[in-house]
This record gives sequence, C-alpha cells and structure tokens, in this order.
Amino acid sequence: MGNGIAHVFAQHDHQVSLIDKDEKALEKGLATIAKNLDRQIEKGIIQAETKDSTLANITPYSDMEKGVKNVAIVVEAATENTELKLEIFRQLDQFSPKEAILATNTSSISITKIAAATSRPDKVIGMHFMNPVPVMQLVEVIKGYKTSEETTHQVMSVAKALEKAPVAVNDYPGFVANRILMPMINEAIYALYEGVSGVQEIDTVMKLGMAHPMGPLQLADFIGLDVCHAILDVLYQGLGNPKYAPCPLLVNMVEAGNKGVKSGEGFYIYSQGSKELVVSERFQKQP
Repeated sequence: MGNGIAHVFAQHDHQVSLIDKDEKALEKGLATIAKNLDRQIEKGIIQAETKDSTLANITPYSDMEKGVKNVAIVVEAATENTELKLEIFRQLDQFSPKEAILATNTSSISITKIAAATSRPDKVIGMHFMNPVPVMQLVEVIKGYKTSEETTHQVMSVAKALEKAPVAVNDYPGFVANRILMPMINEAIYALYEGVSGVQEIDTVMKLGMAHPMGPLQLADFIGLDVCHAILDVLYQGLGNPKYAPCPLLVNMVEAGNKGVKSGEGFYIYSQGSKELVVSERFQKQP
C-alpha cells in the first residue's frame, strides 16, 4: 500500500518521501513503482516520460526524522498493528512540521486513538486507500473525534486532486468498507469451514451470481489473511458482537503462516509468474 500511495502522489507532481527503516523494503518499493508505471505505459494510460518524472519525484529515506522534516502531509501505511501505529505517530508528531497533516491508511483502527498519541489531534485523519492504489478510485476519509473540519476539507481536496473519489466517514470500527466487506469474507470462510461448498465454487457463486470481479476467498488471499484476521478482531472487540469473530479456519491458517498471496499460499497457491488460480491442496477435495 505504501508504494502505491507514493506512486499516485508522485505521478501527480508531488515531491514524495518514501520512508521505511528497512533499506531492502525501500528498494523493493521503488522497483514495484517502476514496474507498475511500465504496466501503465503498456496499457496506454501514461506516456513514457511520465515514468521518469514520477520516479524523479520520489526520494527514499530510512531515517524518519529526515524524511518528514519538510512535509505538508504524511500518509502512514504500516501493518494493522495498533501499538506500532501509535509509536509511529508519536515520532511523526515529534519530527514533522507542526502544521503538517498526519494521515493513516489504516483500514480499521480508531483514528481517535491514533490521534490521542499526538499533540495535534485536530490534524490527524484517516486516508484509507483501496488496493491497488494506482487503479482503485475510492478513498475513505475518516474523521476522528477531534479532527477539524479544515483538516477534513484539505484531505478531501487532496484526494480529488489525485483523481480519487473521497468519501467522508465517521470513526467507528471498520469504518464503512471493512464493516461490510469483512463479515462477507468471514462468512465465505465459514461456508468452506462448514462444508457448504469448495473454494472455487464459493468464489464462482459470488463472481457469477453477484457480479463481483473477484471471489471473497481470492480477495481474502489478496488482502492478506493476517490482515483480514486483524480487522475482524478490531470489529469484534470494538462492537462486541460475536458475528464479527474470525472463523476458526481463518485463525488456523494465519497461525500456520498461510497468509495468502504474500506467503505464496492461502485458499489458493501462488507461483511467481503464473496467473492461473490453483486451489490449495488442503482444499482441493470437496469439504
């Protein structure tokens, strides 16, 4: 998500600091941006010179203090771990200009809680991009309890300038997108877990019957099963409703390290360079 957000800002002529404490992650991020720009050129979306200007707009930093020294807006895109995000925002508050807006790409964690870790809660906001960022138009703009109207207006304007479609949302567990999406994914996993049908069959029903471009189990793999688990936990703890409790099958898969695309296996097996969907051996027989 971080490299996708950097890609979009840089492509729209913003000077971007791409920050990660891991130098290899920075190299991988820049390589991914270059690859995605090549894909846009092949599809006729951009001209070849746009790739050069976009990459020239991005400066990698492994030192957060240097990276945020002169920024106007920060968009944090670390993993869905509350304590990690709180620590990052404490540092961002310390190192970035006092007038800078601090946004988080969290898909479920409370903006109000994150804002409370800073001395500028009025300037903290959610800016939840959809994946893949260069392709998807929606941005959920989530207002924390103390987020100012000025900050909200500025971020809505920024999103529109990036040619995105921002939607204002209030700060409740899961916001809108994941409060609706994650229970659907969880129910699809339950349908597999309880032997209602197989992986491909469940995905086919939703693709052909409901006109979804991707089945819920494939989508879960794409999002990351660990991320799905984390979001469901936030919903369950925040709303106290057992309907949000992660399916035991999802819990076991995450604990076993089968996290979907990122680990090479989830409900499907992912081989480098292959676009064919192959169901994991564990699920190849009808449940």
